Amino acid sequence: MPQDLASIRLDNALALFEEFVASTVKHPDAAALRGLERRFAERLQIQPSYWSQIKSRSRQIGERLARQFEQLSHKPAGWMDQPHGPAAPAGKAPIAPTSVAVAAAAAAPAQPQDDDERFIVGLVLTFYRRHPERARARLLDLLGEVLSPAALAQQPPGPAEKAPAKPADDGRDLWASTQKGVAPLKRKR
Repeated sequence: MPQDLASIRLDNALALFEEFVASTVKHPDAAALRGLERRFAERLQIQPSYWSQIKSRSRQIGERLARQFEQLSHKPAGWMDQPHGPAAPAGKAPIAPTSVAVAAAAAAPAQPQDDDERFIVGLVLTFYRRHPERARARLLDLLGEVLSPAALAQQPPGPAEKAPAKPADDGRDLWASTQKGVAPLKRKR
């Protein structure tokens, strides 16, 4: 199924942002990303709110804006209109990913990778912003249920999954690594 031009341009704009992040910071965190989004929008000579609307798909990248992105990002004319990722058509050779883009993908594995992940992250953020105490308590409860040894032992393998050949990880390592380096949230005044 061929991608429509709006989706291709959005994917390429997100790839430009990943390149920008990778070239700007080594280990991006949430605070750094917020500031980088503003700086990225300034680099492309658009308002940060407009960039946010593009990312959320409430605005599309038109012809003039696509050419502006290409020029300001030092890409060849028409670059924004061509798929450059793994979904590139077989007839066209995809442009090899730059080391910057590869570094961005490796540096930010926690970023949403598709529409479903972006939707879930958006839902969680909306819930947290409206009810921070309830959201934190409920999310920690849910994660505790999912990652607890008893819950993992009770889950039958799915139809496509086979029983693991090695001893099953009970999730404690994942839970401990998730908690490591996370500061407790401060109460709002």
